[in-house]
Amino acid sequence: MDFGAMKTVPIAERGGKVTLDHMATPYAAGGGVSSLLESLPGLLAASSFRAVVDAVAEARHRKRAVLWGLGGHVVKCGLAPVLLDLMRRGYVQAFVMNGAASIHDFEIAIAGQTSEDVEAVLPDGRFGAAEETGREMNEAIVAGAAGDLGMGEALGLRLDTLAKPGFAPYSLLAGAWRASVPVTVHAAVGTDTPHTHPQADGAAIGKTTHRDFRLLCTLLRDVHDGGVYLNVGSAVVLPEVFLKAVSVVRNLGHPLARFTTVNFDFLQHYRPRMNVVDRPHAQSGGKGYSITGHHEILIPLLAAALIERTP
Repeated sequence: MDFGAMKTVPIAERGGKVTLDHMATPYAAGGGVSSLLESLPGLLAASSFRAVVDAVAEARHRKRAVLWGLGGHVVKCGLAPVLLDLMRRGYVQAFVMNGAASIHDFEIAIAGQTSEDVEAVLPDGRFGAAEETGREMNEAIVAGAAGDLGMGEALGLRLDTLAKPGFAPYSLLAGAWRASVPVTVHAAVGTDTPHTHPQADGAAIGKTTHRDFRLLCTLLRDVHDGGVYLNVGSAVVLPEVFLKAVSVVRNLGHPLARFTTVNFDFLQHYRPRMNVVDRPHAQSGGKGYSITGHHEILIPLLAAALIERTP
């Protein structure tokens, strides 16, 4: 083809989506986290991250609920002290865990270590066979079922006496229980290693995790009109649980609109994008954000930004 007849337009007439107003500015030494965030470009993930900081800070200011959904990797990344500090500062009204998060947290509380070498122990069937983890978690769950407790509360109650003093400050379950902050645990039977222990009781597991689902629905009512739900590191279980809870709350006649959702993960998967970021806001006036990156960097950065906002 001969390009001689191609039509062109002036760049001023064409315009552009990126202008000088969007440019980053060099960071000045000693500026702090707030200065760092302001120095980022006014585009894409940088803008989304600032919007998330604003939403969480505003929720705290307006006394709307901020619920943290946590996958197991968040605990394994050593973030419990950061999240507990945010809890004490009023940035957490509840922790929402999948089974893996509760297991890793429970092991930290009783042993100061977690995350076994799967490849080393899977060949001979020792994967998930830790005696204390399976015994103590299952005994707590059975006792919780008998006492009409949810799984999160049952595990926290158990750790209040079982957790070793030097380890307890690193446990979300123990710290939240002692602060009377709700923790819900949403177990899928067969996904968690304590389900293979001889003392596993399917009825107790089902009863306590179902009670926690009902509790999550109750807590979610306070996310309406300015609250925030953050899904951090759960690709399947918690996004599915969250979407059903959203539907339950609305089905029972409670308003749930104009809130913020966020998915933090180092990969963006289908279910978190649809069930957390997009679908809950259909016709509701809310906003969802996807922030991609490593939890061990992004969550402390978010926490630092929020702390600088704290009066």
